[in-house]
Amino acid sequence: MATETMKALRMYADWDPKPGFKLGAKDIEGRQTYLSSQVWRNPQLKLEDVAVPQPKDNEVVIQIRACGICGTDVHMYQTDDDGYMFYPGLTGFPATIGHELSGVVAAAGPKALNKGTNRPFSLGEKVCAEEMIWCGSCKPCADGYPNHCERLDEIGINVDGGFTKYVVVPDRVVWSLDPLSERYTEQEVFQLGALIEPTCVAYNAVIERGGGVHPGDNVVILGAGPVGLLAAAILKRNGAGTVVLSEPSEDRARLAPKMGVDHVINPMTESMPERVLQLTKGMGASLFLEATGLPTQVYPDIEQVIWEGRTLNSTVVVVARADAKIPVTGEVLQVRRARIVGAQGHSGHGTFPRAIESIAKGMDVRPVITKTVDLDGVQAMIEELQTDKTQCKVQCLMEA
Repeated sequence: MATETMKALRMYADWDPKPGFKLGAKDIEGRQTYLSSQVWRNPQLKLEDVAVPQPKDNEVVIQIRACGICGTDVHMYQTDDDGYMFYPGLTGFPATIGHELSGVVAAAGPKALNKGTNRPFSLGEKVCAEEMIWCGSCKPCADGYPNHCERLDEIGINVDGGFTKYVVVPDRVVWSLDPLSERYTEQEVFQLGALIEPTCVAYNAVIERGGGVHPGDNVVILGAGPVGLLAAAILKRNGAGTVVLSEPSEDRARLAPKMGVDHVINPMTESMPERVLQLTKGMGASLFLEATGLPTQVYPDIEQVIWEGRTLNSTVVVVARADAKIPVTGEVLQVRRARIVGAQGHSGHGTFPRAIESIAKGMDVRPVITKTVDLDGVQAMIEELQTDKTQCKVQCLMEA
């Protein structure tokens, strides 16, 4: 019997480590690295035929209905002047890209169980999936930190992802979207389902790692990409007082009020520190989210607000990925009792069910979706997004 095939957008790249690069304990020669920008050159995308996956005992096959284009997808395809990949994190090629996915259960292994019911999955059930495939048995996983799994795989990054018709994933990373069906249409459920992953990245950053806010706390978000805007919605829902966004793109800034932002600052035309202190009557902010990936440009402004503001115990959460070092003045952190924390991933700590329930109960994140394309248009869109900063979240929609 002939193997059934499907179209998939797959990434290839040349393994060409920079001089002086040494393989780490988790790197695999010629296949996988945790430092992509130091290794992979000349990334290529190819829309090609691949075999339809079949589930093992504890796996679920999801028929994709929506899959978002992430900045990671863009930066894996984008290169520096020497042809090296922009993205600095874990990658393994070749792989089908795309990790912000939703769809329906097309098949499931005999031991695959739905966490919501503790029973086998129902065929046709609407679901989404975590991007991080954590092992559950290494020390970080056993300690409760699955985002830092020592044997981590990532859907669409080093294992096959969602820019295709079907993807196979372990049952432990699959979540039902049934709660969304009570409020939204079927198409909206799939589009919102494809937003759960970036919503959970934002949730992990500002709630789990940043510690959240007390009602009335001031917040400053730097960068109106999807994670920055989704973080605004989460923080506002959690009681944040004044939410200030720093963003130079007028198109993205226009989305901000719909996501809970109270004031938008254009850092290209006005002083972010002066404006934040003015808007908060000299208090500054309890929480800062660095979601630009430009720490050398934005951190000095954050530091100035912390130093000159009257708020103690500020937390700076770094969620954007970047090679650049943050220019930190230790004295500011010491005197103002401030701290900097890093945020990676979205798994564990009840993040996915909480994000799903928040959206089901009315946290409307649909405004971040600014464009949709079909599978044939994804590669061109990824190329366009390298320079086009007017779009926020572009999603690929697949037919049933």
